[in-house]
Amino acid sequence: GATIVNSGTATGFGGGKIGQVVQTLKTDAFSSASTSLVDITDMSVAITPAATDSKILVIVSAATGSGGDGIGGGFLLLRGTTGICIGDAAGDRTRVSSGAGTSEGTRVMMNSLSIIFLDSPSTTSETTYKLQGYTLHGSYPFKVNQSYEDSDLFNHSRGASTITAMEVLA
Repeated sequence: GATIVNSGTATGFGGGKIGQVVQTLKTDAFSSASTSLVDITDMSVAITPAATDSKILVIVSAATGSGGDGIGGGFLLLRGTTGICIGDAAGDRTRVSSGAGTSEGTRVMMNSLSIIFLDSPSTTSETTYKLQGYTLHGSYPFKVNQSYEDSDLFNHSRGASTITAMEVLA
């Protein structure tokens, strides 16, 4: 209820305001039996930061499916061709942002994959964020927006996935 009169430039209020928000919605199904990381079609978003000190909050929400017997997959968030939000290197292990598994009893269900990362791209050039994935076993593909079995039955489901980028101003 107070009135503030300003006769100069307001300073010291800090940043944190959202400058822009862009989102990609993927509603079609995707499947891959690749045991190495591959792009997931239509799971990318491009944003052009207004300033080099802006941060980009990237939010991935994906519906994933994978084979039975505990077979799952790994998922990697990238800025351009660089993996971000990844685990430390350890021997021959694949560095990813997150993973999803399943059990024999959940072959008709989807997993909910979530990745949230505050990135500092330090650029005013267009920047693309995308999601890649791979399966732990080539006989059991990883899937997006569908369950592993994906039969045409009421108790099998299809989902939707998004990748969102928000510019956080400094």
